[in-house]
Amino acid sequence: MKRALVFVAAAFTYLAAYGTAHAIGAGLKIGTTGIGGDVAMSVFPLVDARIGWAGGSLSRSYSTSGASYDGKMKLNNLNALLDFHPLGPTFRLTGGVILNDNKYDATGTPSSIPGSFQASVKGNSAAPYLGVGWGRVAGMGINWYADLGAMFMGSPKATITANCGGLSAAQCTTLQNQAATEQSALQDKINSFKVYPVLSIGFTIGF
Repeated sequence: MKRALVFVAAAFTYLAAYGTAHAIGAGLKIGTTGIGGDVAMSVFPLVDARIGWAGGSLSRSYSTSGASYDGKMKLNNLNALLDFHPLGPTFRLTGGVILNDNKYDATGTPSSIPGSFQASVKGNSAAPYLGVGWGRVAGMGINWYADLGAMFMGSPKATITANCGGLSAAQCTTLQNQAATEQSALQDKINSFKVYPVLSIGFTIGF
């Protein structure tokens, strides 16, 4: 939330300097990419350029047949988008790229052997984005806006390592073997997860 407020403060500083020359606006949003904001400027009569950031974290636990995991999903997304308004200010088509550092980090507890696992899942850092939307961030006055689309992130990569502190050599080998099995099973499960859904809603102030 602090990053969102800093971003919006910077956006309003930009508005104060350049708002008289261009239709420009800033927005606050919340959605599947986190909490954040956008700043947009009209570059052509029907086209706005928009940059923004959204992030945050949430706890998530899951279990497999061999272990239970507790961790956090960390969101960190920087978007650079073009909004095309073919039918006026309400409806738009949006495309661009989202640079992200989204990842899931967790600690796993094996169900039948001592020790622990450290698990991590991360996608590609640059994801093309396509979507539709409602509302114009660069529109005059106070308005609402929403986005519905997809980040094409490619298959995420799973990593699970064994923490062998205090274990014997034989126990560590057993734990490492199970870590490799857990990693392979997790990778197989997430290989098809190549698209991250984007849904956000917020409000804008434009000049």
